[in-house]
Amino acid sequence: MLTFQGGVRVPAYTASKSGVGGLTKALANEWAGHGINVNAIAPGYFATNNTAALQADAKRNAEILSRIPSGRWGQPADLAGAAVFLASSASNYVHGITLPVDGGWLAR
Repeated sequence: MLTFQGGVRVPAYTASKSGVGGLTKALANEWAGHGINVNAIAPGYFATNNTAALQADAKRNAEILSRIPSGRWGQPADLAGAAVFLASSASNYVHGITLPVDGGWLAR
């Protein structure tokens, strides 16, 4: 989500995610004319080893869940639909997007 938001206390992580978003657009501009689609997926809060500390912190976990309209942490399988769509011919005219898979986080 830090491709789209500034984040708090994570400037290096935010910069790297913003860089991926910009690179996605730049490469899409360069390669679309060659029939190559470049897109990205931006996962929201997912239940992984990387977020285990956040999930274990009852206060922070509640704050995060209260902001996610779906009311739950994402599971790795939740990324499958976005990946299949972007890898399929259904996305042939989709270039340079970063598709959020975030349970509605950015809609808030």
